[in-house]
Amino acid sequence: MLNLEINFTTGRFHATPWGHHVNEGAVEWPPSPWRLLRAFVAVWHLKLRDKFPNRANLAQLIQLIDQLAQSPPLFELPPATTSHTRHYVPVNEGKKESRTKIFDAFIHVDGPVRLRWNVELSEAERTLLSCLCENVVYFGRGESVVEIRLEENAKNFEPKQIARPLPQGDSLSGNAELVKVLCPLSAEEYQTWRKRFESEQKQTKESKERKTGKRTKKKKSSDALIPPPDDLFGSLHADTGDLQKQGWPLPPGARFVDYTRPRNCFASPHFNPIQSRENPTVARFAVHSAVLPQITRAISLADRVHASLLSRFKALFKESSPPQVFTGRNANGDPLQGHQHCQIFCEANGGHDRITHITLFAKMKFRQEERRVIESLDKVWGHGGHDVHLVLLGFGEAATFPDCHLLNSGTIWESLTPFVATRHPKTRRDGRPKLDKNGWHIGSPEHDLRRLLTQQGFPAPEKIEPLKFIKIGQRKIRPLQFQTLRQKGEGRRSIHSPVGFRIRFLRPVDGPIAVGYGAHYGLGLFRPDKPNP
Repeated sequence: MLNLEINFTTGRFHATPWGHHVNEGAVEWPPSPWRLLRAFVAVWHLKLRDKFPNRANLAQLIQLIDQLAQSPPLFELPPATTSHTRHYVPVNEGKKESRTKIFDAFIHVDGPVRLRWNVELSEAERTLLSCLCENVVYFGRGESVVEIRLEENAKNFEPKQIARPLPQGDSLSGNAELVKVLCPLSAEEYQTWRKRFESEQKQTKESKERKTGKRTKKKKSSDALIPPPDDLFGSLHADTGDLQKQGWPLPPGARFVDYTRPRNCFASPHFNPIQSRENPTVARFAVHSAVLPQITRAISLADRVHASLLSRFKALFKESSPPQVFTGRNANGDPLQGHQHCQIFCEANGGHDRITHITLFAKMKFRQEERRVIESLDKVWGHGGHDVHLVLLGFGEAATFPDCHLLNSGTIWESLTPFVATRHPKTRRDGRPKLDKNGWHIGSPEHDLRRLLTQQGFPAPEKIEPLKFIKIGQRKIRPLQFQTLRQKGEGRRSIHSPVGFRIRFLRPVDGPIAVGYGAHYGLGLFRPDKPNP
């Protein structure tokens, strides 16, 4: 089995199906395999041909394309909705200027599209395919920025989300609908089609000559069908504009395959928030936006969520003093002790570095009026960009949200956001570092992390290792690339640069673990390397 995963970085897929005009507002769904193979061929020519210059590698690419064209793949489709924007484009005709309306239709996707072929590739072919996937920047129109990767450990497809070819003679089920998807012919089918096409063209020409008694005039180049290429690989190079101009009903080597897809595949995602009778400690949101914010901006987004909670409380209850769980201060304005108030954690769970969820965690629990405020939170303003929409998934405890790894248990924990120390390093008069009884440099990030963990009730770590990069999905991010300073607000902050760490405990500990400067806004946040169930 071969599995690919296509992640739409901007959350949108722009692609007009073959045979439709852009202003019809039609969008291809599922994405056509024909389009994917053309993307691989284009990437080869633009980026990889010089890296693999010999004929053996080109032959390997042709073999790979033929393998993927053997049979149409299965798709697992994420929740999606259709949408569009309208643009009035100026058209100048001499001195006269008019405006024409252009529709830009697209699909909002909430997750990756996964494809599965029933083929087995050699190690060399998998390496080549992986290289092709890594170099595909967009899929469809240029706005559809993507990250494509091979799935090494194949997961089972969700049955309710599968789009599959409809076997001949089978009928549609009640919860499915039919859609035509442009797929390539297999290499053998292509050669059969090509011979039949050339034979039909020859017969048509001879028939016309017999009727008229003379040779038919040569057609204009604009009216003549270009001869089909020798193989499928060559047909994937044909320019779509030229094919349409010359009247091809379909690209040479392509066919429409009847696919079934879920009838409600474009239904707006609907969440039934999880309810809790007791005062909960956790509230969790899914994040939706035209462009999801990056995890490197976690402290900025958490700061805006916090500001929205305070303003919404004042709007709902007409009170000047918000509750302690949001402010972190008592009635006298003094800071609360013990980190009991609300912490705001941003998560990147989509296989890339974009924020997909926001979790609110408060040891002192959310009372009824505070839950009303959280329930009213549906968006925060975008910092110089798109607004960030939030969908409440529910209230509960750590066990209520097993997919939130921050709340799980584990022995080894790694940084999701960098740790920023709160103390300055201590040195002696002669410049030598001051060491504690265990040999740690007092005030160093490692020493401060150890101190803050034990201060919050966690066991002393067995081992602390600094990380050069923080790995999120397929990306490695340097700690210095994160925003690590709030625009407003206080908090002790050392002169040290932010650092990523891996912490090893002697026994499993329960999350969340967030320590250091900005810990209540998502800095110094750790996730278990291998969460325990």
